[in-house]
Amino acid sequence: MTDAILVYDTQCPFCDHYCRLVRLRDAIGELTLVDARQESEVMEEITQAGLDIDQGMVLKLDGHLYYGDDAIHALALMSSRSGLFNRFNHWIFRSRRRARWLYPWLRRCRNLLLKLLRKTKVNNLSWPNNTHF
Repeated sequence: MTDAILVYDTQCPFCDHYCRLVRLRDAIGELTLVDARQESEVMEEITQAGLDIDQGMVLKLDGHLYYGDDAIHALALMSSRSGLFNRFNHWIFRSRRRARWLYPWLRRCRNLLLKLLRKTKVNNLSWPNNTHF
């Protein structure tokens, strides 16, 4: 059994809802949700890896970081099939090709929503002039 850590922006209503609904199979272990806006060891690791958390969630599993479409694909493969949401999530994102095609569109919708909500970026890579969506 392996525990997984999912790091995402909890201020995004889409991301928060998705992450709270996804369920892993019992054989995989516990899914720990981490707010990207809070300091943590895993956020430090993500930043050291050069991953922009504003452009994709990160799944840490067995010491490996899965980013963006790879994270959502891996979650789909490990998710339980209980409940309508988890069956749909598995069906859509079990295909790496579909995950790679759909994820940028989902990210664009997320960024537009956060812009409308006037949320600031996490900006974990500390890029200048990169505070707003």
